[in-house]
Parts: sequence; structure tokens; C-alpha cells
Amino acid sequence: MFVSVTAADVTPASPETRGVSPAVLIAVLSTVGVVVSLMQTLVIPIIPSLPGLLNTSASNASWVVTATLLAGAVSTPIAGKLGDMFGKRLVLVVNLGFMIVGSVICASFSSLLPEIVGRSLQGAAVGAIPLGISIMRDELPAGKVGGAMAVMSATLGVGGAVGLPFAAVIAQNANWHMLFWTAAGLGALCAVLVFFFVPESPVRTPSKFDFGGAAGLSIALLTLLIGITKGADWGWASASILGLFAASLVSFLLWGFYELRQTSPLVDLRVSARPRVLFTNLASIAVGFALYGMSLTFPQLLMAPEATGYGFGLSMVVAGLAMAPTGLVMMLLSPVSARLSAKKGPKLTLALGSAVIGIGYLCAVVMMDSVWQIMLSSVIVAGGVGLAYAAMPALIMGAVPITETAAANGLNSLMRSIGTSTSAAVMSVVLAHMTVQLGPHVLPSRAGFHTAFFIAMSGAVVAIVLTACIPVRKSD
Repeated sequence: MFVSVTAADVTPASPETRGVSPAVLIAVLSTVGVVVSLMQTLVIPIIPSLPGLLNTSASNASWVVTATLLAGAVSTPIAGKLGDMFGKRLVLVVNLGFMIVGSVICASFSSLLPEIVGRSLQGAAVGAIPLGISIMRDELPAGKVGGAMAVMSATLGVGGAVGLPFAAVIAQNANWHMLFWTAAGLGALCAVLVFFFVPESPVRTPSKFDFGGAAGLSIALLTLLIGITKGADWGWASASILGLFAASLVSFLLWGFYELRQTSPLVDLRVSARPRVLFTNLASIAVGFALYGMSLTFPQLLMAPEATGYGFGLSMVVAGLAMAPTGLVMMLLSPVSARLSAKKGPKLTLALGSAVIGIGYLCAVVMMDSVWQIMLSSVIVAGGVGLAYAAMPALIMGAVPITETAAANGLNSLMRSIGTSTSAAVMSVVLAHMTVQLGPHVLPSRAGFHTAFFIAMSGAVVAIVLTACIPVRKSD
């Protein structure tokens, strides 16, 4: 029987006392993180074919990608709050259930509406990552928490990087529905592993669920992210986009006013307003912005025809394999980030990671003459992301009560999603408007890629500035 506890009541206990070794717990939760992150890049190889596969327009087909992003942004903070209230393992299994059901729906139909529904359910599983971080804080011995949280945090980037070649190989060698059957199988495997090897935490925050806060945040986020992701298609100055941004601003203000008057809000804005939490979350937006520049630009550059004078004409599979080392680098640097954070403080690690990201994009600007140079630049960027992403949970966890860890991590993951969404919109506009004509095809120009790299680099610089504003504690 689980009981309600407060931060003062809790001393994290090793899961070994419940028959699970820390190594197994970390391995299982990290596997879950990579699998749910795969959903972000699962359909990228078939994006050009989606209109024909679903018998719809290219604009409508883009919702198959957008739906996952929106669902993930909305569900992440909600999953975190429910985990704090009802049990993190329980909500984690439910999230994986959403992913399995969504994957089966996508695999069973070939029309637009079921695909959007299924992809939305897949996106809802992204809340598993902040839940996993919080479980680690609750369950692991103090000496293992930092490294474990760093690895789990990095899975958000690792899954996206590994997903591109993984999905490309399946899409090229099998029916496109096999992408989703594979995702369903991986989700089922993760659910079984969590059920048998992840203990339920006794740390709970009993309260009534804030339905008003959830509805208000959902409306504010949906209007914001739809405006960001569809601005290029609908026109940034169109009445629809301006109306969405205005609605989002009003919704956020009303939501904040409402949350400040709740005894058990979905997001404790007073805690979120603490400088350490606030500036870490703002820096997370900037790092997420810088990260997505790599995901969007480098593959396009590698696949651009050699006739452009700067492209390399690689296939989707080969380009994906060229980018695959980025995921490995992120994972390898996560424990390095944890050790550096323990010795020098997570603030320094976050600043260092942001600086490395900027250096990677600078290398991309000056080195675009061969595939190995692009791979080197991508690895440097990935190394910076690995350092930065792994430092964020340590900053957040050190500033919130243990009873609010899942909700706080969910909010931090949401900030990263806002950063990547904004980056996707900005980079897409740049690459769509700075183009060259090659026969019947219109492709991003060399100047367009350079501009995108400089914009991503500016995101890294902003992250450094925001990190400098994070208050330093004696323990750091």
C-alpha cells in the first residue's frame, strides 16, 4: 500500500531492496526513453510519399508529423502531474499503452484521419522521459542519480538521431505499415520490461486533478504550436496565424491567472518562477532550438544532388547512417556530463554544452566540402547537446520538492519541445525561401544552409546567456 509523503519524509532507496538492481532499472528506463523518442523521426523517410499513400494533399499529410509534436507537448506536463499524484510507473505504463494503440491504428489504416489519431497517441508517449527521470530520483542511491538522470535526459536526442536510419531502412525494404507494427512491438516490449523491472515509487502528492489547468494549458499550447508549425504554409501575416498567436497569448495569461489561485495546480507557477527553474527552462528552449537545426539541415545537405555544387547525393538510408553517430555521442557524453556536473556544477556543464553546439555549427559553415566534414560538425553539435541535455535535470531537481519532480521534469521537456517546434518553423522558412533551381526541382541554396547554421548558432549563444543568469548555489 502506497502512502502520501513529503520531500522531508523521503530518502531515496535503492531498488535493490525490492529485487531490482540500479543497473537494470537504468537500462530499462533508458530503453523506454529511446523508443518513445523514435516516434519523432519514425515517418521522416516516407514524408514525400505520404500524400500518395494517404490519398490526400501535401498540406493535409503534414498533420501526420505535426499531430505527434502537438500531442507530446500537451501530454508531457499532464503525464508528469498524474505521475506525482497516482504513481509514476502506472502513468508510464499508460503512456506506453497509448503508443502501442496509436501504432496499431497507424499500421491498420491507409487514410488521413486514422493516421492523425494514431500519431497523436504515439506523441502522447513522450511523457515517459520526464517520468523516467523522476523514477530514477525516487529509486536510485544518491551516488547513481546524477549519471542515470543524465543518460535518461539524453535519450530524447538519441532516439531522434537513431530513428532516422532505423526508419529509413524499414521504409526502404518493407511496406510502410511495417514502421508502425515495429513501433507497436517495441512499445509492448517496453511495457513488459517496465511492469517487471520498475518498482512503483512510494512518493505521491495526493490531490484533485486540475482539469481547468490542463484544458487551459492545452488550448494555449495548441494555438501556439499550430501557429508556429503552420506559419510557413498559411502565411505568417495571415489572419489565421495572427489569430492563433493572439489566442495563445490570451490563453496563457488566463491560464496563469487561474493556476495561481489553485491549491493544487497542474503547474506550480510559483515554483516555476524560481530563478533557477525559470532560467533553466528558458535555456532549454534555446538548446532545443539549436538542436533541431542539425536534425533538419544536415540530412537535407547530405541528400542534395551533387549537381548543386555543395550537395552529396546520398540516399535517405546512407544519410541517416551518416547521422547515426550523433546518437551514440549523445549517449556516451551523458555520464561525462553527470561527472562534470557533480564536480563543477550543472550550470557550468549546461554553458559548456551550449558553447560546443555553437562551435559545431561554426564548423558546418566553414566545412561543407565533404561528407566527413558534415559528419564531424554533426558529432560536435551532438556532443554539445549531450552535455547540455544531461545537465538540465540536475538543475531542475535541485530546485523543486521531491513530490513535484515528475511535473517539473514534464515542464522542462515541454520547454525543449517548444524550442524544437520553433526551430522547425524558422529553419523551414529559411530553407524554403533561399533556394536554387535545378531542372524541375527547387532546392535549398548554399546560402540558405549557411543562414540556417548561423541561426542555430545564435540559439546556442542565447542559451549561454540564459545559463549565465541561473543563480549559483553553494553546492554547485
